[in-house]
Amino acid sequence: MIIVTTTWPTEADAERAALAVVAERLAACAQVTGPIRSVFRWEGKVDRATEWYCHLKTTAERFPALEARLRALHPYDVPEIVAVPLVAGSQAYLAWLHDAVRDG
Repeated sequence: MIIVTTTWPTEADAERAALAVVAERLAACAQVTGPIRSVFRWEGKVDRATEWYCHLKTTAERFPALEARLRALHPYDVPEIVAVPLVAGSQAYLAWLHDAVRDG
């Protein structure tokens, strides 16, 4: 199990992506939070933006398809799409998560 995070330029963009990937069984659950202030280096200069976080719960097996779908939906040239392992959790929740992203 993994948690994937990505940032979006608007709440509507983040919500649209969250709905799409959950409906397509690429993620079991998505939370949209924000706004956040991001400071980053882009094209040789320090920049900043107001963004919205989208946290997605899925399995490592579903990550390649989830990443491809997020890239297709995303307006950024180089979107943040990072995954971290979920090292522990309630057995009932983890079973639900696994079932929610299963094909079929």
